[in-house]
Parts: sequence; structure tokens; C-alpha cells
Amino acid sequence: MRHLIVAEDLTAAEIEAIFAISRDLQEKYAAGRRDALLPGRVLALVFEKPSLRTRVSFEAAMTHLGGSSLFLGQDSGFASSRESIADFGRVLGGYVDAIVCRSKSHETIERLADVAGVPVINGLSDMAHPCQALADIYTLRQEIGRVKGMTLTFVGDGNNVARSLAVVCGLLGMRFVLAAPEGYHFDPAFRRHLAEILPEAEVEETTDAAAAVTDAAAVYTDVWASMGQEQERAERQKAFASFQVNEALMARCPDAVFMHCLPARRGEEVTDGVIDGPKSIVLPQATNRMHLQKGLLAWLLGHAE
Repeated sequence: MRHLIVAEDLTAAEIEAIFAISRDLQEKYAAGRRDALLPGRVLALVFEKPSLRTRVSFEAAMTHLGGSSLFLGQDSGFASSRESIADFGRVLGGYVDAIVCRSKSHETIERLADVAGVPVINGLSDMAHPCQALADIYTLRQEIGRVKGMTLTFVGDGNNVARSLAVVCGLLGMRFVLAAPEGYHFDPAFRRHLAEILPEAEVEETTDAAAAVTDAAAVYTDVWASMGQEQERAERQKAFASFQVNEALMARCPDAVFMHCLPARRGEEVTDGVIDGPKSIVLPQATNRMHLQKGLLAWLLGHAE
């Protein structure tokens, strides 16, 4: 049995296998086929935070695969004083075949995986967002043909999405550059971890956004204040003011595509002209969440048998 808690739970070969399944299912979907690879299987989605793309893409993916899903919000008592994570996880694992968990705390997802007895997928935590990163690089390969040896520049906070992207890029031989103001780069613990697990990875950090995008095949950004950081928004707006992805910044890399994990705060981290522009692949990126997760579910549940 396998889990996906962080992107480094997968090897490069396993990511390629998931991409291959996803691509096959996507092509069949485009041709009007929805192969029921997981008939009768049940997926539980346990969410502490709001979601559009993660929730709906997983629910649609499971339906296309012939299974069903259950959405459990805070009314289920998850991560509350009502019962322990151990009791919650053991009981839920007896009902369903896999669990997607979106939690405020990464440790909560780890604890759930320890006890559930079924595959657990991180649907977003404060530490990582592996499903987003996998779908992003899957999309990028579709759009530019290859990723190995190319550069992905992330302009913004060294957050959960940036961490997962750095890992997936490192696994697949893509250079990753983080452009952020002082104080918003990767923390030292993550840098050490990355050096240990991917010593050959090309991961760079800078405070110069203009220089960072110069050789980029893709420029990626995210909101300056993520869920749970709302009280820091004014401070972050000031710190990131010169890190907006706008037409002037994209002009430095005219062949690069633009990416955003959404939701976006238009006029803050990105301008309308960029996110709606001809180089934006934001919509395919969002749609591919479903296709990638179909491949992931088929692969994970295949390992659970």
C-alpha cells in the first residue's frame, strides 16, 4: 500500500508511470470514453479548508473511473475535540478505499496515513501540495514537449506549492528558481531536506525576479497570502509589490508560458493581461488536475490490491 503525502514519496519512474496512465485516460476521455477502472471503489475527501479544484477534480475523477466519493467537512468531527485522529482514521479506513485529506496541519495528514489502513493522498497542507505540482508538470510537458533541462521560475512565496514543485522538478531533471523578497524563501530545514533527497537537483533562490525569469520556459506565481495567512496580507502586499507577474516581467521571457495554481488575486500577484494572455496555460493546468488525479488513483489503488 502506498500513500502520497509529499511529492518525494514517488520516484521519477513512478511519476512517469502516473503520467502515462493519466495521458492514456485523458486521450480516451477526449474520445468520449470513461473506462471504469475502479468500479465500486469509494473515495473519502476529508477537508478542513475550502476547495474548488481539488475537491471537484477528485470527485469527477472517481466518478469517471466507475467509483464514488464522499465529501466530509468539519461536521464529520475531523481534527476536532470530538474524537482522536487515530479513532477517526481507523473507522473511516474501514469504510472506504482511499482518502484525500486537506488539512491545516501537515502532521494531521501524516497521522491519518499511519492509522487509516488505506492509501491517503495529501490534498493540501501547510507543508506540501503534491497533487498540484504533479498536475502542473504534467501540463507543462504537454505544452512545451519536454521538461528535462528546462527552467521553471516561481515568483512568490516559498510556500507549499513551491516546495512540491521544487521536488518534482528535481526528480524530473528540471531547473527550479524561486524569486522572492528576503524572508520569504525556503526555510533552512527544507533546503537541507532537499539537498539530502535530491543532491543533484538544480534549485536556486534569488531576490531578483527579472533575472530569475530570463531563461524560464515557464513563469509561475501564487497568491501572496495563502489560506491561514490572511492576517499577514497587508505586510505581504508591501513585501511582494515588486514581484508582480505583469507584462513587463513576461517580456523578459517572451517564449515562456504562464502558470498559476488558482485562485488568483488579479491585480496583485498577476495582471489580467498576463493571466488572460496568449501565453497563459492556467485553464489547461486546472483541468489537468482531474486527468492527473485519475492516473494517480488508478496507480495508487493498483498498489493497494
